Amino acid sequence: MSATEFDVIIIGAGAAGLMCAIEAGKRGRRVLVLEKAEKIGQKILISGGGRCNFTNIGAGPHSYVSDNEHFCKSALARYSPQDFLGLVQNHGIEYYEKKLGQLFCRDSAREIVGMLQKECAAVDVIIKCNVEVKLITHSEGFELDTTVGLFSAPSIVVATGGLSIPKMGSTGFAYDVAKQFGLAVTETRAGLVPFVFNPEYLEKLKDLSGLSIDAEVICGDASFRENILITHRGLSGEQANQSCRMTSAS
Repeated sequence: MSATEFDVIIIGAGAAGLMCAIEAGKRGRRVLVLEKAEKIGQKILISGGGRCNFTNIGAGPHSYVSDNEHFCKSALARYSPQDFLGLVQNHGIEYYEKKLGQLFCRDSAREIVGMLQKECAAVDVIIKCNVEVKLITHSEGFELDTTVGLFSAPSIVVATGGLSIPKMGSTGFAYDVAKQFGLAVTETRAGLVPFVFNPEYLEKLKDLSGLSIDAEVICGDASFRENILITHRGLSGEQANQSCRMTSAS
């Protein structure tokens, strides 16, 4: 069976995958996006409590902790929060600043998904949902064996996310692909976890459960300012249980 050919195939129709598809399409590439879920942008829809905190106008290299401190400098210099904000404004999406530069849709996160879908359509990006990639091989180019047939391209992008929310489709797929092709993989660890109190502190603070306070948190050379929420188990971020942040660097 011959494979359907494209210039680039992107696996994953989340924020990163769709933005990548749009930029590739603008360069005249024939782009195919494969998504295993029924709809695109599933995490976008639940971000910001359903209103999508789509960027932070104060975001800069100082906002990121990374082994490669220069990556964020390069990425944000080429595409800034203001660039994404301009795209949002061009589509007439109303937004507001909640605090500390956080921008949310005034209506719904569906507007951001719709915007990305329109941008993909404008540059003839093909999106296929309910498609699972079973096998990736490489010789002269990449060939993908999927549940709907074979596809090939000289370049592929794996934008399937990390291990954060398995129920939303985040699995170890990207790591498996990286290992398959001999790429170095950084050891994974939890990036969003609760701060759990011992029984003694829980007893003292149990009546304050549900309250939040504006606080600056410092650990070593890293710091951030955000509301700290007192929970029935300890401390958490006010948005921690609602938010999957989509930044312009995605």
